[in-house]
Amino acid sequence: MGNYSVIYYHYSINYLMNQTSRTTKSIHNTVVAMAFFVLMLLLQFVSRKVFLNYLGTEVLGLNTTLTNLLQFLNLAELGIGAAVGFSLYKPLANQSYAIINEIVTFHGMLYRRIASYILVGGVLISAFFPLIFKKMNLPLWYAYASFGVLLVSALIGYYVNYRQIVLSSAQMDYKIQVATVPWTLTKLIAQIAAMYCLPWPYESWIVLELVFTLISAYSLHRATRNAFPELQSTGHTFAELKEKYRELLVKIRQLFFHRIGGFVMTQFSSIVIYAYISLTTVALYGNYMLVGTGLIRLCNAMFNSMSAGVGNLVAEGDERHIREVFYELLSLRFAFVGMLLYVMLLCFQPFISLWIGPEYLFGYSTVVLIVATLFISLTRNVVDQFINAYGLFGDIWAPVVEASLNVGLSVLFGWLFGLNGILFGVFVSLVVVVAMWKPFYLFSRAFKLGVWHYWSEWIRNSAALACAGVASYYLLGSFLRLNPYQGWSELVLFALVQGVAFAIFAAAFLLMFRTGFCLFVNRLTGRQIL
Repeated sequence: MGNYSVIYYHYSINYLMNQTSRTTKSIHNTVVAMAFFVLMLLLQFVSRKVFLNYLGTEVLGLNTTLTNLLQFLNLAELGIGAAVGFSLYKPLANQSYAIINEIVTFHGMLYRRIASYILVGGVLISAFFPLIFKKMNLPLWYAYASFGVLLVSALIGYYVNYRQIVLSSAQMDYKIQVATVPWTLTKLIAQIAAMYCLPWPYESWIVLELVFTLISAYSLHRATRNAFPELQSTGHTFAELKEKYRELLVKIRQLFFHRIGGFVMTQFSSIVIYAYISLTTVALYGNYMLVGTGLIRLCNAMFNSMSAGVGNLVAEGDERHIREVFYELLSLRFAFVGMLLYVMLLCFQPFISLWIGPEYLFGYSTVVLIVATLFISLTRNVVDQFINAYGLFGDIWAPVVEASLNVGLSVLFGWLFGLNGILFGVFVSLVVVVAMWKPFYLFSRAFKLGVWHYWSEWIRNSAALACAGVASYYLLGSFLRLNPYQGWSELVLFALVQGVAFAIFAAAFLLMFRTGFCLFVNRLTGRQIL
């Protein structure tokens, strides 16, 4: 009996230490990411405003389109990073540096091969620039210069900074932030100053982009080396590592299809908009998506640092605790995303109007479609985190269906209804695959439960947010006399009042509807109060 007590005691201590370690690392990553996020977002808005004033919408639309083309080439990455990150969770937990070195060495070999394909593909695509950009009113060398800098930046990641995957898998994302973000902030400040002060704004922007890309890459390389001095090449051949890590290659092949779905979701819309409309419309859409991307990065700063913790939690195998954490994270994500999108829905148009001018506004129906798409995109991540933690990449048909629906419906509805049709096509593809299939896949394959458990939780969370939105809007609307179009002070005050009111109502309704938020409150208070 005494032996069992000792075993139970040690198990309990280790479990609590693991819990504390995961939580502490997640909080550390979140705090650093949030601090850098705020600075980065503010500078990006200023930078875009200056960019529009000095270089115009067509140059901005050109860079957006070139970025999308490069992302298409990055499909060759095949999802290697995600598969390697998954395979590193266990050896990092066990401090098995021999295995870590083998996996990272194999990772580097794969990335160098991928980099060669991307380089060749970049050269081939650039040969067609005169045809692709025949509607452009800018000098063609603008396209070549911008694409060249973007290509160099991508290749550095493949040849030099692939080792950063160890930092992410070890819940050391903050080291990546500290190594790279200060240089990105410095680059933005230098580019803003150059466009104000120098007679060659575009040329200055290009040169500074290249210089700071190289500096940031070197900084990240040093940070990785300092955190993991044990990392070194193993001397194994590619054939040896390929034979030893066959399962990793299977995961990579599966993730390739998921990469296709992700690319189409994030990058294809701008290409279709350019094909049907113009580079100027791409730039206007980019203004709205900069705000949307800012919200995505904010959510990532808040929650993505937990991904490695979720992987570690799943590795422990406590199924009941895993499900409880899932419901907690889902409800917290709903609450946070709901507050952001509620404020966004009310403040999107006045923000764009005050930021760059009313001439850059889209219709309100376009705003509703963007917000609806963002809601699915931002709330999907909890399901994705657990799917990745379990290594469930076998549904390779799902991203193919998502991409096919996205492309087919965007092209069809774009031809019929213009910009709103393109956005509606994206929304439908997300509903079918992301909102409906992915939860079913997770619950049936990992949790071994009926998907109605998920939908019950989803409906309760959604109902709580809907009630909070109605209560905030109508109760505040009766006495709140602020016009967000009048100036920045009124817009900020309006957003703060609406956001705080929504957060209070959302917390109350989430507790009332007995969502996973109750589990979070119980954990926070240390007692079973709900």
